[in-house]
Amino acid sequence: MAVDVHTHLVPKGWPDLSVACGGDGWPWLRIDSERAAMIMVGAEEFRPIGPQTWDPAVRRADMDADGIDVQVVSPTPVFFAYDRPAGQAVKVARIFNDLTLETLAGDDRFVPFCQVPLQDPDAACAELDRCLAAGHAGVEIGNHVGDKDLDDAGIVAFLNHCAETGTPALVHPWDMPGGPRLDRWMARWLTGMPAETHLSLLAMILGGAFDALPASLRICFAHGGGSFAFWLGRLENAWHRRGDLVRGCSQHPPSHYLDRFFVDTVVFESASLRLLVDTLGEDRVLVGSDYPYPLGERPVGEVVRKAGFLTAEQQHKLLSTNALHFLGVQHGLGRAG
Repeated sequence: MAVDVHTHLVPKGWPDLSVACGGDGWPWLRIDSERAAMIMVGAEEFRPIGPQTWDPAVRRADMDADGIDVQVVSPTPVFFAYDRPAGQAVKVARIFNDLTLETLAGDDRFVPFCQVPLQDPDAACAELDRCLAAGHAGVEIGNHVGDKDLDDAGIVAFLNHCAETGTPALVHPWDMPGGPRLDRWMARWLTGMPAETHLSLLAMILGGAFDALPASLRICFAHGGGSFAFWLGRLENAWHRRGDLVRGCSQHPPSHYLDRFFVDTVVFESASLRLLVDTLGEDRVLVGSDYPYPLGERPVGEVVRKAGFLTAEQQHKLLSTNALHFLGVQHGLGRAG
C-alpha cells in the first residue's frame, strides 16, 4: 500500500459565500470551461484549477498512474476564513466540510480531513466533533491565526481536543506575508511557506505547546516541516548558548521533541529526504504530494521510491506504515486494505 497524506480539493457546488455567510470579499469560482476554472479572491486571480480538484474519477486515475492507493484529502487553505468573524467561519467550514463528503461519496480510497473555525476554539472543537460523526477522519489547520501561533492557549486547547478524540491534524502553512520583495517569482510560496512552517514548529517547542499537550497527539507538518530540519542545529545551539532569550517555555532542548510530530516528503530531492530521515527518524516521515497543485510532486512518492539510501523496509515505512500510524489505522486502508 502507498498512502499520500497531503492532497487538497476544491469541491463543486459551493454557494455565493457573501450570501450564505455574510460579508464580502470572499473567494469565488470563475468557470472558464468544463475542465478549467479560476479561484478568485475579489477581483484578483488566485489559482487556476482543473478537474483534479473536484472530480474523484480524475483523482483515482492519477493515483493509479502514480501507484498511490489512498489519498488523505484536505481543504484548500484559502477557504480557512480565520480572518473573519467566528460565526462566518463556522458557516464556511460547514459548507466545505459537507461538500467534501458529498464529493468523495464514501470512496474508501479517500480519507477526508475537515477544516474548523480555529479563531474560536470552542466552535472549532464543536465543528470537529460534528465532522468526525459525519465521516471525516482528521483535520487540517493553518499554521497561525493572525498573530496567534500554535502555542496560543486557544489553539493548544483545540489540539488537546484532537488528542482526546484521537484525531490526526495536518498543519499547512498559509497567509504568508507579502510585499515588493515577496510578490514576485512566487517568493511567498518558495521562501515564505518554509519559513512559516519552521516558525510553527518553533512555537510548538519554545512556546511550550508540546510540553502542555499529551504525547498521544498525532500532528504532521506539511512540506517536510519547512526549513526546520536544516536549521535544527542552529536552534539547538541557540537554546544552549542564549537560553536567556531562546528557551521560552520549553522544558527540554529542541532535539528532545523530534518524536512528537511527523513531516511529509514534499521536498523533491533525495538529499533533502535524507536530511529529514537522518534528523527526525525513519518513523516520522511519510509520503505527501500537495496534489493536485503545480508545486506538488508528480509522480507522487517518486522521491521515496528513487532514494537509494533507503532500505526496502524504510521505503515501506515512508510509503505506508508511518501514514497508518499518523491516521491511527491498524490494518490498512482503501483498495489495498
